[in-house]
Amino acid sequence: MDNDRARELLARERARIEEALAVRRDDPLEGDERIEPGDEGSEDLYQDEFDAGRIADLREELEAVERADARLAAGTYGLSIESGEPIPDARLEALPTAERTIEEQERFGH
Repeated sequence: MDNDRARELLARERARIEEALAVRRDDPLEGDERIEPGDEGSEDLYQDEFDAGRIADLREELEAVERADARLAAGTYGLSIESGEPIPDARLEALPTAERTIEEQERFGH
């Protein structure tokens, strides 16, 4: 894959993730520690936990973008971190942070 195209894809991915992180709630909805799941008014507890999980996922995605940027700078972007084999451009277009070929990722388990 062309380095300019890779930079473009990674910048777009970074912007998407940072935007999603920026719209997260600053304060949890559930403010009273005494409310238990199932109590009246506990609906926000689920949303708080969902939001916390989503934020963790977004941070992991941002770390993947940073690793991909480092590979681009090192000249190894588009090569599997496992085997060194080229990752097809179509896979990188769909998932700019891909670190492995599809076959390797299936074996890796994620």
